[in-house]
Amino acid sequence: MRSISELLPPSALARLSNLNLIARWIVEGFISGLHKSPYHGFSIEFAEYRPYTAGDDLRHFDWKVLAKSERKYVKKYHSETNMQAHLLLDCSASMGFGEPVTKLRYGQAIAAALAHLMIMQQDAAGVAVFADKILDYLPPRASMRHFQDVSRILSNAKPQSSTNIFAALEHLAEAVKRRGMFVIVSDLYDDVEKILAAILHIRFNKHEVILFHILDHKELEFPYRALSEFKDLETSESVQVAPMVYREAYKTALREFTDTMRRKCANMLVDYQLVDTQTPFDKVLAEYLFKRQKLN
Repeated sequence: MRSISELLPPSALARLSNLNLIARWIVEGFISGLHKSPYHGFSIEFAEYRPYTAGDDLRHFDWKVLAKSERKYVKKYHSETNMQAHLLLDCSASMGFGEPVTKLRYGQAIAAALAHLMIMQQDAAGVAVFADKILDYLPPRASMRHFQDVSRILSNAKPQSSTNIFAALEHLAEAVKRRGMFVIVSDLYDDVEKILAAILHIRFNKHEVILFHILDHKELEFPYRALSEFKDLETSESVQVAPMVYREAYKTALREFTDTMRRKCANMLVDYQLVDTQTPFDKVLAEYLFKRQKLN
C-alpha cells in the first residue's frame, strides 16, 4: 500500500489543516520508502541491545527480553547522538507568497517533519519562529510530547509585515550556549551580507548550520508572460512589468544570488540547499539526513 505522502503532492499535503498529522505522514512515508530508494543507507532503526542503567528512557526498554531471560536491556539506535537542534522558521511577509501552497506552509510542513524525524533519531529538537525578531521560541527537547508543542508553535506562525533575518539569527547566536545544530528555513529575502554575517556568528560559536532556501516554483521559473503588476509583500510597493522583457535578467540575477549563497556558505562549512516548493518532502528529509551523516 502506498503511503499518503506518496499519494499526495507537496502542495496538497501541506494544505491539510493538522500539521502534526502532516509531519507524521511525511516521516512515515519517507521511512517506508527508504528500502526502495537511493536513501536506503540512512539508518534510524534499531541497531543493538545494551544493558539497562538507571535513568535510561523506558520507552526503549525491551520487556520481551526481560520476560524471557530476566535480563534488563534497552534498544540502542544507530543515530543515538544527543544532538540539540534548533529549527528556525522565517514567517516574514514574503513567505506568504505561493500557489497552490505558500512558502510558509511548505516551510511549516518541512520544519515539523524534521522535528519529528529528529526526535525519532533520539535528537532534541527546538523551534524558533522569526520575522524582524524572534516571535516564538521553544528550547530543544527529545520527546514526542514535546513535539506536540513544536507543532503548535509552527502551526500558529502567520506572515508578518517585515523581516530582519540578521537580528533574529544574532539573537539566537547569543542566546544558545550549548553547541548544536541550526536548521534555517527561509526564502532569504533580506540583505545578503547581513544574513551571511549572522550565519558566520553562529558558526563562530561552533554550531553546525543547514540552510534550506525555500522558493516558490514561480519565483524560480518566472513563467509570467502578460503585462503584470508585482507587489512587494513587505513594503506594499508595486510596479508594472512586461515579464518577457525582464525574464532572462531576473533569472540571471536569481542564479547569481543562489550561486553566491552556495559558495559563501560552503566557505563557512554551512550546508546550503535550494528547495522548490514542488519538491517532494522525502527529498528534503533525505538531504537533511545526508548532511547530518556528514557532520557526525
